[in-house]
Amino acid sequence: MKKWKINECNNAVVSDLARKCDLSPLTLKVLNARGYNNIDDVAALFEDSGLDDPYLITDMDKAVKAIEQAVDNYDLICIYGDYDCDGVTATTILYSYLQNIGANVMFRIPERSEGYGLNIPAVEQLAEQGVSLIVTVDNGISAVTEAEKIYELGMKLVVTDHHQPGEVLPRAEAVVDPHRRDCTSKYKDLCGAGVALKLCIALNDNDADMMLEQFADVCAIGTVADVVPLTGENRSIVKTGLRYLKNTENYGLDMLMDRSSVNRESLNSTSIAFQISPRINASGRFGSPAIAVNALLAEDEEDAAAYVDQMISLNDQRRTIENEILRSILHYIDKNPAVAARRVLILAGNGWHHGVIGIVAAKLLDLFGKPTILLSIDKDGIARGSARSIKGFNIFECLTYASEVLDHFGGHECAGGLTIASDKIPKFTKLVYEFAARFDIMPTLTVECDLKLEPADITVENVKGLAALEPFGADNPKPLFAVTDARVERISGMTQGKHTRLELDYNGVKLTAPLFGQPPSSLSIRQGDRLELAVNLDINEYNGKQSVNLRIADMRPYGVNQDRYFNALDCYERFIIGEELPQAFLKKIDPSREEMISVYKLIALYKDFGIDELYMHVCSASMNYCKLRIILDAFVQTGLAELSLSTHRVRLLPVTQKVDMDSADVLKKLRTKIQN
Repeated sequence: MKKWKINECNNAVVSDLARKCDLSPLTLKVLNARGYNNIDDVAALFEDSGLDDPYLITDMDKAVKAIEQAVDNYDLICIYGDYDCDGVTATTILYSYLQNIGANVMFRIPERSEGYGLNIPAVEQLAEQGVSLIVTVDNGISAVTEAEKIYELGMKLVVTDHHQPGEVLPRAEAVVDPHRRDCTSKYKDLCGAGVALKLCIALNDNDADMMLEQFADVCAIGTVADVVPLTGENRSIVKTGLRYLKNTENYGLDMLMDRSSVNRESLNSTSIAFQISPRINASGRFGSPAIAVNALLAEDEEDAAAYVDQMISLNDQRRTIENEILRSILHYIDKNPAVAARRVLILAGNGWHHGVIGIVAAKLLDLFGKPTILLSIDKDGIARGSARSIKGFNIFECLTYASEVLDHFGGHECAGGLTIASDKIPKFTKLVYEFAARFDIMPTLTVECDLKLEPADITVENVKGLAALEPFGADNPKPLFAVTDARVERISGMTQGKHTRLELDYNGVKLTAPLFGQPPSSLSIRQGDRLELAVNLDINEYNGKQSVNLRIADMRPYGVNQDRYFNALDCYERFIIGEELPQAFLKKIDPSREEMISVYKLIALYKDFGIDELYMHVCSASMNYCKLRIILDAFVQTGLAELSLSTHRVRLLPVTQKVDMDSADVLKKLRTKIQN
């Protein structure tokens, strides 16, 4: 179960805004709940003033001068990118522009095995190839040592990047990065592709319209994929890019959308995030990022098809390996449940593919609601790790705390990477646990709903009106609504039982909600149950009739007291990992025989049960979540039940002989602590 935060709107302010604009009532409620309190704020959101003068970015004039000089001299220019989607699209944009104006240009993107950014062997190879000028895109701001090597070898460097600079900037003809402290540009949140686009505009006599027509589709993909805020210039880029993307003239993109089953009529930022960019990223994760660049640079359909086929195949491979690693980790946690009781999940495996452990870590974070660090141990005894975290638990600070045992590390509040010798993993684990122990209460993964959805809000017109807020992305997410006390009227299978369709009654309003990838048999929901849902709203069209459809982002039993639930969960996990708890509390969580029998009989009614749903059936003044989990652990330890933390379900096992509940290790541990 996740913690929910439901924001509210001021109906008086919403009514005032409704008199001054033609946005739908539900759209105005969302905007007000997000802090838009007057018509000027609303107008500023929708204002599309295009892109600012690229020359406002410090050193842009120097970058243009250096590149134009190299073009005029027909010097060999190398565009040096990064292997993720932002780096691929940034490389594509700048390479295409320079090639179109007749420059002597090549590109290089390091393979994932080389690591991020410039490296000395690559610099030396470029010098041997006769490169005169290296222009970085989506990297370079921290390449201080590599920059010195570039000049030592007689080459020049132009850096274009969007990452945070360090105290020392690299030696270069120009360092173009909106995050430079001395940068005079107003807008700071461009991705690498956005900075590359603005460089092309500057090179093209500030003709933004022409550059947007050529590259907005590619730049929009990099912008959405890099999860930069979709505000200001980024919002303009993505809106323009989506318009061009529907009928793109880029052979590779056109074919990639067809092979990815993208619906061009409903093309939006979600299509980019879940259908297009993963296939571009797969090239850098499992093959070579050059495959994706070549697909986007293809000059005919035959060329494009060859590269796009590879991208699709690599993405299929990525999904297979990702699922295999995830399944193995979940199986391990089910067999070793104490691992999941820790404040930070730390798991290591031999030969896990480096290209997917970050994705798997993010899925584990979502499933268990805890910061997660995955370490892949190579044959040479070196482990590479990816970390994902939640706001409030700064994973970069955590890695800094453990830096004495790390070879390399980096990141920010919610994501990080590290390299460590495998024999130091136990010490690293201990240091991470020490860092986490400094929190009195660990930050909790939270589902933030824009507002509670009232039955009267649920109209086709209101839902259609939400499209005015697009494109959705970072800092402008798709509206998420809380539906409270929805009664389940019918549960049915879809597509031969692979998916589930819920029919709900919400205070007299009939609603439907699909649950994809979850067959009815996997759910603890039953007809008549009352639920709380966090949902996005879509329009469903069938036989010419339109209706509102719910897309469930999270679901929990109705009426949960989440503060009581999470406090008890925290106490249970403290008990499992051996932390001290007050004697008075320990006595309260010692279950009686009658309580254990009551829980057993309830599970027996259904043979298996969702743990949270079971809790809602048994919770009372004397039965909190901590006591329930201790009872379930006792059932597991005495062979009465099987519990899966990966599915969060418990099921009874056949009983062949009398069971002594007092023999359960968890009860002996608890009662020993009480006696002491």
